[in-house]
Amino acid sequence: MRAHAAPPHGIREAAARGHAGDPGLDLDAVILALNCGSSSLKYAVFEGERRTGGGAVTGIGVPGGHATHADAVHAALAGLPTPSAVGHRLVHGGPELLEPVRIDAGVLAKLRDAVPFAPLHLPPALGAIDAVAARHPRVPQIACFDTSFHRTLPDVARRFALPASIEALGVRRYGFHGLSYEWAASELRLRGKAVIAHLGNGSSMCAVRDGVSVDTTMGLTPAGGFMMGTRTGDLDPGVIVFLLERMSREEIARVVDRESGLLGVSGLTSDMKTLLASRDPRARLAVEMFCYQACKAAAALAAVLGGLDTLVFTGGIGEHAAEVRERICAGLSHLGRFAVQVIAADEERVIARHVGAVLSLS
Repeated sequence: MRAHAAPPHGIREAAARGHAGDPGLDLDAVILALNCGSSSLKYAVFEGERRTGGGAVTGIGVPGGHATHADAVHAALAGLPTPSAVGHRLVHGGPELLEPVRIDAGVLAKLRDAVPFAPLHLPPALGAIDAVAARHPRVPQIACFDTSFHRTLPDVARRFALPASIEALGVRRYGFHGLSYEWAASELRLRGKAVIAHLGNGSSMCAVRDGVSVDTTMGLTPAGGFMMGTRTGDLDPGVIVFLLERMSREEIARVVDRESGLLGVSGLTSDMKTLLASRDPRARLAVEMFCYQACKAAAALAAVLGGLDTLVFTGGIGEHAAEVRERICAGLSHLGRFAVQVIAADEERVIARHVGAVLSLS
């Protein structure tokens, strides 16, 4: 089923109140939400809670497309009214930036320091921030982090089994897809024990108890967890040590992030729809491995919760691949009865709400 509910009252009220330092941020404020992927840009325009426009740019950095995310942002801004504020999805805030924050020179410096944690995702987002500042230097910009939703992780889930000297470097579980999880948890008003599965080209799951994240599959970077479109997911650390004797660091990073997962196993594509329709045994194995690992991840998170009341699917695969949902649910039948829900992700709306909240409280 698809579910829709009212947003959390605190966020809506904060967005509605506005702030004296930012005139125009009221129910009719024009908020632009930017969501940068590694090769794409999604954007949406909101006036209060009402979405009034938006679009997407794909193929950034490939022949025939925009050369950079900054170019794509400039093209998008050219056709839009001057916004009252702009919100950005930032995949990673590093060890210091844990909540939505207004972007200033200090925040930018911390974001640049965090690039090693998400080298595929943060540079495009930083380019988008610079592009907005160049065109609208007086418009406030807000950073909204995918890691924020997981700031509630207990130490037992957050900590890796590494020496404290390594943890001091910021090496721990951060978790990702937080804006997507926040949307699902609030819109479905999740209570009790829930596992949310964000399944797409990047995939992860989150254990949520009464709407609060208590564990998640991704770790230090968005490459961890179970297999994805082109990413490996979790690996025996010895695999990396083994490969370091045979490949450069850059080659290993390319394999882990861009050449593995569904694409690597199938040798064909990272597109789940194409793989499901294929009769190639490699495609079938890739799908089987994805469902197997996703099922195992969901069961592990259910164990963390001590049971399962609700399983939520979101993301491109989660929304549209019924066969994948069915396989995962079948593998969890030993958990007994639990509700299954499907919800379309709306990260841009969450960004817009955070923009209103941050500026009303600043």
